[in-house]
Amino acid sequence: MQKIKFIADTASDIPDDLMLKYNIDMPSVPIAVDGKEYFERRSFSIHEFYKILAKTKEIPKTSRVPADDFLAFYEKAYEDGYTDIICVTINAGGSGTNMSAHMARDILYKKRPEAKDKIKIHIIDSKTYTMAYGYPVVQSARMAQDGKDVGEILLYLHDFFDTCEVLLGCYTLEYAKKSGRISSVAAFAGDALGLKPVVEMIDGRTKVVAKARGDKQLIPQLVKLYEERRCSEDGFVMVACGSVTQYGIDLQQALKEKLGRDVPIFNAGASIVINSGPNIAAVIYRGRKR
Repeated sequence: MQKIKFIADTASDIPDDLMLKYNIDMPSVPIAVDGKEYFERRSFSIHEFYKILAKTKEIPKTSRVPADDFLAFYEKAYEDGYTDIICVTINAGGSGTNMSAHMARDILYKKRPEAKDKIKIHIIDSKTYTMAYGYPVVQSARMAQDGKDVGEILLYLHDFFDTCEVLLGCYTLEYAKKSGRISSVAAFAGDALGLKPVVEMIDGRTKVVAKARGDKQLIPQLVKLYEERRCSEDGFVMVACGSVTQYGIDLQQALKEKLGRDVPIFNAGASIVINSGPNIAAVIYRGRKR
């Protein structure tokens, strides 16, 4: 009988209640803030980090989750009798965390050769960020509780990541330009004209796909693009916001008016707002399969 453990790094932004409910392990992303090292979700909550970010002298920097952290979770799962681990990480193109997950698997099998025949470790590059991979991990854990097998769950995850899209609206460009992680925004020149970029995040790549003239036009632009791109067969949609919750609420309400139903909303964590800035609104959905 299969016994499946789920692992997703803290950049997945899975809420604490769901993490606990589904027993999801979450190794923490290290974050350097003004010369001091912290760990996402362990050193501070999401809302506490917004306050820290507002006071920092320099843009904080994230680094990859160490392989030893993954190894500790792998070993614990093995000792607890799990037959499979499904480990989903932040976009490998923007972080070495996925590499750490693979290194930890190699170390475990070398350190404990007998484990190779007893526990299978499936490592997936989500190719995306925040709850765009946190959500399907939670859904996968629900599937496991309902008796779905590893093969079916892996098919679901790969299909999800082959269709998942994020449209991110940036109200300020300071953080994105200074961090350089969102290269498309770093090259965006629109400050003087009051232009706000809409950035698509698909398959680990970012691209400015629209320009809104002023704050008030940003959400209508996000909704317009979402309606053009979403897959009509799949109703999945979520809203993300940063430190200005009202931006998310406004986007949530605009989508509700279009769809005639409620849309979940959550706060994006440190790993995303460091690079995009805390003043964001984003819509996450499934588009056409690539």
